[in-house]
Amino acid sequence: MSRTITTRTAVAISAVVLLLPLSACGGDAEAGSGSTVTVTVGYQSRTINTVTAGTLLRSLGSFEKQLNALHDGVHYKVDWQDYATGAPITAQMTAGKIDIGSMGDFPLLINAARGKQLNSPTRLVSVTGYNLRGGLNTIVTAPGSKLASLKDVKGKKVSTSVGSAADGTLVRALQRAGIDPDSGIEKLNQQPSVGASALTAGSTDALSQFVAWPGLLAYQGKAKAIYDGARLNLPTFHGVTAREDFAKQRPAVLEAFLKAQAEATDYLNDHPVDAAEKVAKATGLPAEVVYLYNGAHGIATFDPAIKPQLVSALKQDVSVLKSAKLTGDVDVDSFVDDQYVKKALGPKAYAERLATKPAPAASEAWPRGASKTVTFNSPSQLLHYVAGHGDALRAAYVPDTTTGTLWFADKAVWVADGDKLLPFVAPDTAQAYVAGHGGARVVPYADALERAS
Repeated sequence: MSRTITTRTAVAISAVVLLLPLSACGGDAEAGSGSTVTVTVGYQSRTINTVTAGTLLRSLGSFEKQLNALHDGVHYKVDWQDYATGAPITAQMTAGKIDIGSMGDFPLLINAARGKQLNSPTRLVSVTGYNLRGGLNTIVTAPGSKLASLKDVKGKKVSTSVGSAADGTLVRALQRAGIDPDSGIEKLNQQPSVGASALTAGSTDALSQFVAWPGLLAYQGKAKAIYDGARLNLPTFHGVTAREDFAKQRPAVLEAFLKAQAEATDYLNDHPVDAAEKVAKATGLPAEVVYLYNGAHGIATFDPAIKPQLVSALKQDVSVLKSAKLTGDVDVDSFVDDQYVKKALGPKAYAERLATKPAPAASEAWPRGASKTVTFNSPSQLLHYVAGHGDALRAAYVPDTTTGTLWFADKAVWVADGDKLLPFVAPDTAQAYVAGHGGARVVPYADALERAS
C-alpha cells in the first residue's frame, strides 16, 4: 500500500488479524498410515538471512527428501507460503494455519507474545543467519541527500517497519544519538518495498530496513548508507519458530525440517557463490546483493545452533518492544527450545556448532564467469586488483574498518591513512576514524583506486 500508516493504526490492524478464529493445524496430527499430511511452512523469500529455512531450502528440496526418509507410512506434502515480513506468518501460526515459520529477532518476540496471548504457544527451535554486532540492519538515505549521519535525521521523515529488527536498530541508534525515537523524527510505518519506493520518490528522508533492502538499494545506486547497524555492537539474527502443539504432535517432522535446514546451511557455507545464484534466481534479487549478505565473508553467518549470545540479545530486545507497546513481558527462556535441533543434529555436532565463530572479515572480488570469488588480505590489495580488472568483475566487497560489516567497494566511504586505504560503510564512522588519526582523510573512490594502482 502506498499511503503512510501510523504505528497505532498498524498495531490495531495486527491485533485484529491475530485475533482471527483458530482453525485446524496445517498437518492432521491424527493421520494414520497411508494418509496425506500437509506441512505448512511460512517463509520470507527476499529476507535472505532466512534462506536456509526458506528460499534455499526449498530450491534444494531437502525438506521433502527428509520427509520421504521417515518411512512412517504417511505421505507428506509441503505447502510453502511466501510473505514479505514476519507479522503475517505470526498471524497464520496463531490461527493454526502455519506449522513452521522463519523471521527476525524482533518479530520472533512478537510471535512468542501473540502465541501466549492467544493460547497457541510457539517455540524458537533454531537460528538461520546472524551477525554478532548487529550488521544485518542499515539506515540509508537518497544518494544526493545532504544527510551524512544519524544526527542529521532529527525532525526528518524516516521509514521503517514498526516491530521489525530494523525498527529496533533505528530506536536504539536514535537514543544513542540523543534523539527521542518518538518525538525526534516523523516515523513512517511501511512495508520494506513501500519504504524503498518512498525513498526513491523523495517522500521520506531516510529508510531503516533489514536485509536485503539496504544493500539492494545501494547496489542499484538508489541509496547510500548513513548508519551501520553494527555500530550498536548488539547481535541481530533470524530464526525458526514452530507451533508448540505441532512440535509435540509431530516431533519427527520438525526434526526432519531441522535436518534439512542443517543440510541447506552446510550447502550455503560450502558453495556460497552457487547458493547466492540459486537464491537470486528464486527471488529476482541480484546475486551480487545476495552474496553481500550470505557470502563466504558476508554480513550474515549461518548456523542453526541457538547460541547463548543470541538468546541474551533477545532478552534485551524485549524492552524496545515494550516501550513501543507492541508486547508486554516475554518469557524468552520458555520460548527458546533447542531440544529438537539438538536431537536432529546430534549432541556432539550441536555442541561443535555452538562453539563455532563467524569467519574473519575479508575483502573479496567476484570475477565475471567465475564460480568462486578471490579473497585478499587487505582492502588495498583488493583495490589494486579492481584497478587492473575493471569491467571483468561482477562485484567487489570490503569490510568496514571499525565494524567488519561487508559492503560494496564502490559504495564504501574510503579513508587514506598514510599508505593504508581503509573502507567504511557510513560517513560518520569514517569521520570518527579520521578524527582519531592525524593525517587521515576521506578520499573519493576513484582516488582510492588510483592510489592502489
